Amino acid sequence: MLSKRIIPCLDIKDGRVVKGVKFLGLRDAGDPVSVAKAYDAQGADELVFLDITASIENRKTLVTLVEKIAGNIFMPFTVGGGISEIEDIRNILNAGAEKVSLNTQAVKFPELISSAAKRFGSQCIVVAIDAKKQGDFWEVFINGGRTPTGIDAVIWAEKAARLGAGEILLTSMDCDGTKNGYDLKLTKEITSKVNIPVIASGGAGKLEDFYDVFTQAQADAALAASLFHYGKLSVKQVKEYLNKRGVMVRL
Repeated sequence: MLSKRIIPCLDIKDGRVVKGVKFLGLRDAGDPVSVAKAYDAQGADELVFLDITASIENRKTLVTLVEKIAGNIFMPFTVGGGISEIEDIRNILNAGAEKVSLNTQAVKFPELISSAAKRFGSQCIVVAIDAKKQGDFWEVFINGGRTPTGIDAVIWAEKAARLGAGEILLTSMDCDGTKNGYDLKLTKEITSKVNIPVIASGGAGKLEDFYDVFTQAQADAALAASLFHYGKLSVKQVKEYLNKRGVMVRL
């Protein structure tokens, strides 16, 4: 059985780490390189870097910043935001990232997933899904959570896996930044339908939330941002707690 992973996330806007609630009301959370180094020291399993305004601003990810972060950490590093073609993926991987996260462009052009997986290997390709409850289904949103698509998140996750995605980064927009716990129903719905790892994101507020998303929703990894950024918990505390409760983690 693979160890469960704890993954801090750096949402980047204007070259700074930011965090909001339900994708709104962003506030500053520090310098990306300093924050990344701190998480490396805490023993985070991976780091996710999301340039959250790149797609809506119709620009590429900040490659220079990616290089700076990669040069200061020793953990695997996933980068997303503004990646629209194979050349972008190559540039990000060459800058030091192990994986890229595709969201908006993958929804618009699903063939990007398959062509990227063939070129670089599925292990490098993460499909990020931002989902919000709408009646009896969860709807996929793109452009940093600004644009509804009408697409069912569960069906999209299944399609992404078939196309060659190596992992799903699933963010509940309803739970994001609320610290009320992960969306266990949404996460379970998707982990039960795909045979690739699912990273749960959105809502972590206390130690029990990590335990619940692993044991009740079968997530393979748990991502958190504000909880770690503002020092309520450290990665080390989360891992020690999970280990005591019998969840396999890398200490």
